[in-house]
Amino acid sequence: MFKLNWKRLGIAAGLSLSLFAAGCGSDGGSGDSGSEGGSDDAAKVGEGKEVELAYVEWDTEVASTHVLGEVLKNLGYDVTLTPLDNTVMWEAVANGEADAMVAAWLPGTHATQYEEYADQMVELGVNLEGAKIGAVVPKYMDVNSLADLDSQADKTITGIEPGAGVVAATEEALKKYENLSDWELKTSSSGAMATALGEAIENKEEIIVTGWSPHWKFQKYDLKYLKDPKGVYGDAETIETMARKGLKEDLPNAYKVIDAFKWSSADIESVMLSIQNGTPVEEAAATWIKENQDKVDEWTSGVE
Repeated sequence: MFKLNWKRLGIAAGLSLSLFAAGCGSDGGSGDSGSEGGSDDAAKVGEGKEVELAYVEWDTEVASTHVLGEVLKNLGYDVTLTPLDNTVMWEAVANGEADAMVAAWLPGTHATQYEEYADQMVELGVNLEGAKIGAVVPKYMDVNSLADLDSQADKTITGIEPGAGVVAATEEALKKYENLSDWELKTSSSGAMATALGEAIENKEEIIVTGWSPHWKFQKYDLKYLKDPKGVYGDAETIETMARKGLKEDLPNAYKVIDAFKWSSADIESVMLSIQNGTPVEEAAATWIKENQDKVDEWTSGVE
């Protein structure tokens, strides 16, 4: 298993979140994750072999990567989940420094990264359908389209990390919509955006944020996407799985599970909302697995 070159990637090693299978080694002891997915036989599948999943720290990818990581852990793999910047995530899988990611937003959000790195990795297809990006406002705001904006929210759109696809699309929207020519996009982080949104809603204030779904905020708040008549944000997207070349040969069973991983917006949003409500991320993932063992059984079908 390749290990990330932390100096070259400019990432502190402490960012790596490791999930260690109990009793790693050829005897493959059962992983005690709080789920019911790991019998002794199941935990012998991985034999303590290392699997590294890269992800970008968006709420969707935190949820999906930790659930998949927990499933692999229950099969006896030594799993490391590594949060990285958007482009570095793609680079890590392309270079074989990480084994896979389930965080490729296509065709729009990660279009630049896809063009640069996709031919250097293996595309495993869609793991979630119906993803969407756009400008989002509370439903109490009396505006329904980007074209109708004038002076709402102090002519400011609250964004997430610079370089994110939804941020790039919003920058393009400020150019394409004449009524937004003097508006400002303030970038921050996914967490800071969510905090600002919650505070504005609590005070019934106007706010416009860069948004995407699935996301827990749509379960917690009454929100709406602003219509985009110029089509700047594109159509609905999918979240897809990408793996390093050679993973199928090196770790065939892990490859099978990663390839089979697929779920719904309702699934992922339930995990995200649990995390947002204060449940530790590993516990939220383990609980979802316990409550959805039939779906997990589909992912692990055929492992030997």
